[in-house]
Amino acid sequence: MKTIIWLLLSLAFVHAQSGDSLLMARGDSLFNVYDNHSAMEAYLEALKLDSLNYEANWKTSRAYVDIGETLEGDERAEYFKNAEKYAQKAVKIDTLGAKGHLQLAIALGRVALDAGAKERIQMSKEIKRQVDLAIKYDPRDDIAYHVLGRWNRKLANLSWIETTFANMFLGGVPDEATNDNAVASFKRAIELHPNHINHHLELGITYEMMGNEEDARKEYQKCIDLPKSDSSDDKYKAQAQERLEDL
Repeated sequence: MKTIIWLLLSLAFVHAQSGDSLLMARGDSLFNVYDNHSAMEAYLEALKLDSLNYEANWKTSRAYVDIGETLEGDERAEYFKNAEKYAQKAVKIDTLGAKGHLQLAIALGRVALDAGAKERIQMSKEIKRQVDLAIKYDPRDDIAYHVLGRWNRKLANLSWIETTFANMFLGGVPDEATNDNAVASFKRAIELHPNHINHHLELGITYEMMGNEEDARKEYQKCIDLPKSDSSDDKYKAQAQERLEDL
């Protein structure tokens, strides 16, 4: 009798694992054709079979971020909070997994968009910690360097009220947070993934903020010329075109 029960449990486990893998493959296929809503549904179904699936958790977080960026107001904030929740779970499941830490840094950055100045500054410390861990565990992840570039630029160009909170909660603006370090981070991201349009857009924005219009133009033009490879690339191309025309 014990042997039969063990066999039944084993078969159930194998079936769940098989279904889990199929759902993950389906989610990945949908993500690759920019269908973020359907991809998220597939990942969530995989989590119903195995709530401790590390990959499904961080990819669900990624989907919530991608969809949230197309929304506004309270709906957007809700999606970003869900992205944080699944990324937090991924990090707990695998503390050494680079993608979990990266997605948590990204999700926290999006949550910070809807927070007040005080909360944004307080969250910046955790965002930096998470992206540093992502780079530590996978030093060839271009998106991690992109996030680091955004962090450097944001902290280097704080408003006066944000600077006040940085003095209160961070002991001042971190010395490493400079526009030059932002440029270096975006350049490293481009070295790792030359055709990623948003890397070039953010590098161009950084150059423009530094008064380097010539290099900014080059990066914006690259955004326009590169082929689309991400669901947000049409938006990035439009931003690059608008900024190029304004220079």
